[in-house]
Amino acid sequence: MRLISLVKPLLVTGLLFSGAVYASPDAREVLTASPIDDIVGQYPAMMSQGIRDGLKQSGQVPPMVADTIGYVVSSSYRAEDIERKLVSDLEASMTSKQLEQVHGWYQTPVAQRIAQAEIAASAPAAWADMRSRAGALNEANKGSSREKLFDRFDRASRATESAVDTTIAVQLGLATAMAALSSNSVHYEKIQNRLDNQRPMLQGMVGQQVYDSYLFTYRDISLQEMNLYLDFLESDAGGTFTQVVTSSIQESITAPIENIGIQLARFMSFGAGESR
Repeated sequence: MRLISLVKPLLVTGLLFSGAVYASPDAREVLTASPIDDIVGQYPAMMSQGIRDGLKQSGQVPPMVADTIGYVVSSSYRAEDIERKLVSDLEASMTSKQLEQVHGWYQTPVAQRIAQAEIAASAPAAWADMRSRAGALNEANKGSSREKLFDRFDRASRATESAVDTTIAVQLGLATAMAALSSNSVHYEKIQNRLDNQRPMLQGMVGQQVYDSYLFTYRDISLQEMNLYLDFLESDAGGTFTQVVTSSIQESITAPIENIGIQLARFMSFGAGESR
C-alpha cells in the first residue's frame, strides 16, 4: 500500500456496542483507517509528476509542453472517484468479518507506524530523496535479513506484479491513442505484442525500483514489525484487501489513459511543429 499533504487524522472508530450488538466497520471506515485513502489523495500529483519527468528526461517535447501535459494528466484523475470505486469494490468483494479483521489491524500501533511511513514515501516530494539514497541503502542492506525479507514482501503485496501490469496497461493505452492520430498507424495487436515482449526487461527494471522503494519506505521499521505486517498481508483478510485495492486502483489509473494519449499526441505534434 504504497503509494502527505492530504494526510487526514486516522478515523478512530472504537468498539461500538449497543447492548450486545457489535457494529462492524464498513468499507469506507476500513479505507480511512488504512493509509490507502491518503495515498490515493496523492495519485493525481503522482501520475502528473511521473509523466512530466519522463517526458523531460526523454527530450521528446519542450519543457513547457511537458509541464502542460502534466497538467492534463493531473486534471484527468480525481482522488474522490478512485476512492469511490475502491469502496464499491471492497464492499462487493469482502465479507464483514474480513473488513473487521483489516480494520482491527490498522488500529494497532505497528500498523499506524507503517501506514505513516507509506504515506510519506508516496508523496512526489519524497521521490528525489528516495532516488538519492537508493545506492547507499542497497549497499547497506546487501546480504541482510531485510534484503532476504523482500521476496516475501513482494509476493504478499503484489508490488512488482501490479506495477508491471499497470505500466504495460498505461503504455499500451498511450501508444494506441497516439498511433490512432499518427500517419504511421500501428495496430493495437502489434503494440501489445511489442510491450509483452518487453515484459521481462520491465520486470527487472520495475523490480529494482520496488526494492529501492521498499528499502526507503521501511528503513525505520524494525524486522519484527515488518514480519507482523507480512503476517497481515498473507492472511485471508489482508490478502483479499490487497488484491482488491491493487486491482481497483489499476482500473482507475488506466481508465482515462486513452484521452490522455490523445492529448499527449496533440501536444507532441505541437512540440514538433515548434521545433521546426
